[in-house]
Parts: sequence; structure tokens; C-alpha cells
Amino acid sequence: MIFDMEALPPKERYKLLTATVVPRPIAWVVTLDAAGVVNAAPFSFFNVLSQDPPVVGVSIEPPHGGGVKDTAANIAATGAFTVCLVSSANAAAMNVTAIPFAPGVDELAAAGLTAAPSSRIAPPRIAESPVALECTLFQTIPIGGHRLVLGRCLAMHVRDDCVLDAERHYIDTARLDLIGRTHTPGGYVRMTGSFDLPRITEEEWRQRG
Repeated sequence: MIFDMEALPPKERYKLLTATVVPRPIAWVVTLDAAGVVNAAPFSFFNVLSQDPPVVGVSIEPPHGGGVKDTAANIAATGAFTVCLVSSANAAAMNVTAIPFAPGVDELAAAGLTAAPSSRIAPPRIAESPVALECTLFQTIPIGGHRLVLGRCLAMHVRDDCVLDAERHYIDTARLDLIGRTHTPGGYVRMTGSFDLPRITEEEWRQRG
């Protein structure tokens, strides 16, 4: 079966893309508005894009009815944000921050979460998140109605019990217990059932026939 993406309306493209590009990590983005009010919202069009410089990308779609989401507006105004990753223990709280509250509402307070100070930027991180990236705006790329926000990571916070060896930068990824988005409106997945597949050289491939 082939689907002509150019001929399909956006809603149908979305269904196909989100049903096949899975699981998608969740960027729990925390920003500040001009008055210093905290805003937090989750986005699943997200990933790490580079290590030199360390850059992550978050695609922010416009809200229903048009305009600009608070997250995008705050990043454009202040140039800084944190990306917190979501563990299964944080799933219900993350879901609260996805509610389209009116501007000026502190989603962290609404979800019963704790704002922890960042080390390099003004926006706080979510204390309950096992991983948080402190980012400054690297570049914004318009993609149709979306804004692809590229953030340069200045610092990373990892919960102490998830660090295996700080000097060698080894992290206990399984212990982070992160979740990702799947294809249904309320669909999520935990990082379970993983397997290890080491890369092979061309010579090893040839020896296997």
C-alpha cells in the first residue's frame, strides 16, 4: 500500500506519521513569559539532532484556532527553555500540563510539580523529572504552521541514582523509566523489552556470508 502524502489533508498525514514513527520521546518544555510566569507543556515531535554542538529540536504546532502557543512565544521572547524528560511516574502530571490553560497559568503548580532552579538559564526545570536539559535558542525554522525550535544544550541534570559512572558519563537508561508517545490519542509506551544489537564491521559481515 502506498499513500500519496502530497494528496492527503494534514489530519490524514498526521495519522500516518504518528502511527509509524514510534515511539517518540517527549519534550516537557518549561519556559518563562515576560512577567516571569512559568509555562510547561509536552511535545512529542522532538529529538536530539547533534552532539557538536549539542542540539535538540522541538516542533511546536499552532494552537487550535490559530495564533502562537505560549511555549513558542516565550522562547522567541527570552531565548531560553528547559527540556525535561518524562518518566512513567510523571505521566499523570505531564498530562495535566497538556491542558490548554489560559495564558498566565502556571502549569507546574496546576500539576503539583516542583520548579527547581537551572544553573545557566532563567527558566526552571521540573524537579520530578529524571533528566533536564538547559537550552538556549539556537535557531527557529518555520515548517508550514509549525515552528521547529532548535535548542543548544548548555547543561544537563540527571538524577543521582541514574548515574552509573559520572567520570565515564555512563547513565542507567533503564532506571530513568522514560515514556514515549505512540499512535493513539492517549497512547504511551515504557522503555521495556529492549535488546542489544552491536554494530558489525564489513569484514564480519563478509565472514557471515
